[in-house]
Amino acid sequence: MRWNSFLSVPVVRAGGLLLVAALLWDLGGQDVAVMHWWGDASGFALRHHPWLERYAHDGVRRLLVAVLLIGLVVLALGRGPVRGWSGRERLSVGLGVLAALLVVNVIKRASLTSCPWDLAEFGGPAQYVSHWMLGLADGGGAHCFPGGHASSALAFVGVALPWLSGRRGTGWTGALLLVALLLAGAALGAVQTLRGAHYPSHTLWTMVICYAANAAVWWAVHRGAAAREQRYQPSPM
Repeated sequence: MRWNSFLSVPVVRAGGLLLVAALLWDLGGQDVAVMHWWGDASGFALRHHPWLERYAHDGVRRLLVAVLLIGLVVLALGRGPVRGWSGRERLSVGLGVLAALLVVNVIKRASLTSCPWDLAEFGGPAQYVSHWMLGLADGGGAHCFPGGHASSALAFVGVALPWLSGRRGTGWTGALLLVALLLAGAALGAVQTLRGAHYPSHTLWTMVICYAANAAVWWAVHRGAAAREQRYQPSPM
């Protein structure tokens, strides 16, 4: 059984495009330059903006927690928009969303990368250190990479996989759904960038991580189920 038996070309291609976009941005080295567009030595004027902090961050986060809980119940019951999905598809998507959130939080806890508002050039104590410099502290608060707020929307990218894999109608539906979810995550990431909480690269890598986690779970569940079915298939006489 080949490794790619349960990952269609569109699924792999979408992941590849996200990875290339994140790598190209990192190679450009524009993170700090972008943050200077709305931050200076006194900090970020929009950091505590009521609309961004209270509604676009705190309010949206609470809303998405509710969406997550309701979505998991809907997947477990097989009702509403997932009516007709196989149990394997519902399990793959549900576990994929949870895996994405878990992976982002584990990486964030281990990361020594601080937020932009911690940099000395924005009034903080830290010096800029790339998130690729593993194990090297920058003197700030750390635990800022990848983007937690963006992941609350990007964790749901796995919802597009049943269509991208060709199991649910046309792949164009999956592509449009994936783009919509990525744009939602990008919008949440932009909120944090405006506030000085995250570099654009943090959001791009959150896209990669969330998509990869969902795709890995999708592959593992379907491959495992197929292997079990093959194992218990009656041998020919």
